[in-house]
Amino acid sequence: MTLDLRLVRAVAFDLDGTLVDSAPDIQHALNEALKNEGLQYFDLDQVRGWIGDGPDMLIARALAHQGLNDAEDELRTRLRRWFDAATLAAPLAGGTVYPGIVDLVAGLHRLLPMVAVTNKPTPLARAVLDAAGVLPFLDGVHGADAPALRKPAPAMLLAASERLGVQPRQMLMVGDSEPDMRSAQAAGCPAMLVTWGYGHEKLGGWPDSQRVASPNTCCRRCARRAPAANRFATPRRPSCPLAEGPPSRSS
Repeated sequence: MTLDLRLVRAVAFDLDGTLVDSAPDIQHALNEALKNEGLQYFDLDQVRGWIGDGPDMLIARALAHQGLNDAEDELRTRLRRWFDAATLAAPLAGGTVYPGIVDLVAGLHRLLPMVAVTNKPTPLARAVLDAAGVLPFLDGVHGADAPALRKPAPAMLLAASERLGVQPRQMLMVGDSEPDMRSAQAAGCPAMLVTWGYGHEKLGGWPDSQRVASPNTCCRRCARRAPAANRFATPRRPSCPLAEGPPSRSS
């Protein structure tokens, strides 16, 4: 199936693995929490494979990996508090914004309303987006502040489309993992799978027409149809600086 962007009037971005490579910061926050409770901690490659379902599931996987599937709720609560504190203290100290992302969101901001839709809780997500320099370009941040909201559930995408005043079929979901794509399907949103993140390898059957290999390509594809939905009276296309040369690394 070909991805049809003609109806798109807004864009929803995933955060971890889509806008930022936050795996080093997530590893740091998780290990700080585990160390504070005298538990085993983990290397970056291990933690990277656990990213995508929010901090509660991340902690559950870390506990399960050391035989603590039945850990008491009090321990899980303490670990989550340590994790949140470590994240807020250094939201993007070790991670980076993917090359070209700031150019992408700055360019599309001229044309389309954008939101972040993430399985991170909203306060943590806003802290990371602010540190990344992306927050000023967004019209909202929808985080999974309750388990029922987590992608692949459609609730956050439906709330985001309602907030922006568009139909779900008019909002493009851009993400790197199966929960992103399944959430889009459940909500009735078109979806674009980025291949620079963490989870796209698990979606080998996802159509090539719905994959995008760089922020530059994402910008170009969205910009081709954007004048019809321009938030300004006079249509303007995003500059997409990546189109004129190699990406500049943001940090």
